[in-house]
Amino acid sequence: MSVWGKILGGAAGFALGGPIGALIGAIAGHAVDKLKESTGPEANDATKQIAFTIGVIVLGAKLAKADGRVTRDEVDAFKQVFHIPQDEMRNVGRVFDQARKDAHGFEPYAKQLARMFADNPAVLEELLGGLFHIARADGRVAEEELAYLEQLAVIFGFDAQDWDRIRAANVGAEKGDPFRILGVAREAGDQEIRNAHRKLVVENHPDRLVAQGMPQEFVDMANEKLAVINAAYDEIKKLRGIK
Repeated sequence: MSVWGKILGGAAGFALGGPIGALIGAIAGHAVDKLKESTGPEANDATKQIAFTIGVIVLGAKLAKADGRVTRDEVDAFKQVFHIPQDEMRNVGRVFDQARKDAHGFEPYAKQLARMFADNPAVLEELLGGLFHIARADGRVAEEELAYLEQLAVIFGFDAQDWDRIRAANVGAEKGDPFRILGVAREAGDQEIRNAHRKLVVENHPDRLVAQGMPQEFVDMANEKLAVINAAYDEIKKLRGIK
């Protein structure tokens, strides 16, 4: 069964408690919210994959409301992030709509995901990347959307320097400052720059997402992000004459 079928069809068999489990239960009509929440290393890959996927749908729905309007471009961008099978479009739409109508804020969902992936912040960073993709679908990222994404970054445990780097890497390769993309100061030494690049490559390597059982769409996005990181490093090497 694909992850889309598991979302509403088989999720009752997984230890998905907390707000994500409650949301699934409200839609599917089973007592997922009664199950014990498993959010640490003990959560299996299938549980993490479902929680991650639901989390992206929920946070994407909340993001779409952040600037006070939900545009067709944002909905289409969401479909681009996830290549949703036609026969599962209705189920995913139900989750999206339920999340938009949900009276709770985004914080409980973000905190559950932060706990679940506390040992792998690259997964949370990739989630932010997917949300940036949706936010810029209408040609701009509104201030309200940036504020929302920054609050998510804080909940996920990223500091101000991390947020500056993540934001720079997602505003578009042609606009991003290569030093900000690597998270280093312009006056940083060559070795510091090399180390920063190496660290980002290791942390954001798609194989790490594969090992976590993440959806293929996010593995593909990780490849794109790695290309942005490498392009930024290449640009700095040319500026500095680093071999």
